[in-house]
Amino acid sequence: MRRAPAQATVRAMSQRKFLVIADDSPEFQAALRYACRRARSTQGHVALLRVIEPAVFEHWSGVRQEIERQAREEAEAILQKMAEFVVAETGVPPEFIIVNAESTRLALRKVISEDPAIKVLVLAAGVGGRGPGPLVSSIAKDGVKWGARKLPVTVVPGDLTDEEIADLA
Repeated sequence: MRRAPAQATVRAMSQRKFLVIADDSPEFQAALRYACRRARSTQGHVALLRVIEPAVFEHWSGVRQEIERQAREEAEAILQKMAEFVVAETGVPPEFIIVNAESTRLALRKVISEDPAIKVLVLAAGVGGRGPGPLVSSIAKDGVKWGARKLPVTVVPGDLTDEEIADLA
């Protein structure tokens, strides 16, 4: 489901979207800061993808629906907080994309195949000796398979400083 943030867009959004996975990883902030800088310098905008994994509660469908409703509300609240940062950095509110999916990789495949305006996927590599992170590892191992689309993936070191990001972007 695509949902625009509550704020009105001041200028028309360009067709160049930088997609960032809005997760709870420590390196997410580096990916978001980099995407904001690139969007600002190219007159593009940021799209934030929040993936909601299915609730495993099989006994009562009403309880499962309530859990899913609460997860969606939580995702919207998290994205709204992130939107403040994106607006401060780019001057343009981000696009919110909330997807129910079994995995982030499946959600990415769906979103990227449905939206040709997404031009770059921005990921950040893990920090602190944890390895590159599961999604970066998966892409390195299995390749980038988004159906018929070819899409560049920018992997940002997760421990870049603001100054280093400003220099690169």
